[in-house]
Amino acid sequence: MTKTAFVTGANKGIGLETARQLGAAGWKVVLGSRSAERGEAAVAELAGQGIDVELLQLDMTSLESIGQAAAIVQDRYPELTLLINNAGMPGAFSSSFSTTREEDLRQAFEVNFFGTFRLNQQLLPLIKQNEGTIINVSTDMASLSLMQNAEYPLNCFDYNASKTASNAMTTAMAIELRDSGAQVFAVTPGFTKTDLNHNAEGGQSKEAGAAIIVGYAIDGKRHNGEFLDMNGVYAW
Repeated sequence: MTKTAFVTGANKGIGLETARQLGAAGWKVVLGSRSAERGEAAVAELAGQGIDVELLQLDMTSLESIGQAAAIVQDRYPELTLLINNAGMPGAFSSSFSTTREEDLRQAFEVNFFGTFRLNQQLLPLIKQNEGTIINVSTDMASLSLMQNAEYPLNCFDYNASKTASNAMTTAMAIELRDSGAQVFAVTPGFTKTDLNHNAEGGQSKEAGAAIIVGYAIDGKRHNGEFLDMNGVYAW
């Protein structure tokens, strides 16, 4: 039986590469994309490589769009066992607390926390029923331990805070799933060159970043409530 995964923000970057690697591993992939045009192009690219993939348009800033997408998933893909919340928004990558603008903070939270919260809450019953997995894609900079102890922390308060809040959501969900066969955990792929950071120099490839996420997604182990990086459990 084909396993089905839903990857949000998958029309480019780490999301697209995650979809590609899951498809290559034999999964059917539901590709979430805010832009229908870009989503269709991504689906055509993957389908041309022999991957079983379908587009699901999803705007993570829209309560209506999230509700419609969740309903479609429940109707068309009731066998779903993997949800990867990859869609993300950087805010403005503020350089300090003092320079952070409220509108940028709200923008980052709208996608990285509230949009992800809404989708998780609506699809959690299906994942729980199917004893599946939810991965909330995080960042090293969501770690309060790292931010306190790093010599030169990237103090991007708008982006970092939204991902720290997402980590808190991960722990809350994990407590609820503790006695079930389902699981939820967070993964940071590490510094990866993507459009989100303007393909900054020094980052790893999208292929390498996605491989970390996919590796934990399909390793068959129980990671409920963990925050993971390429080396294993990462400090909250």
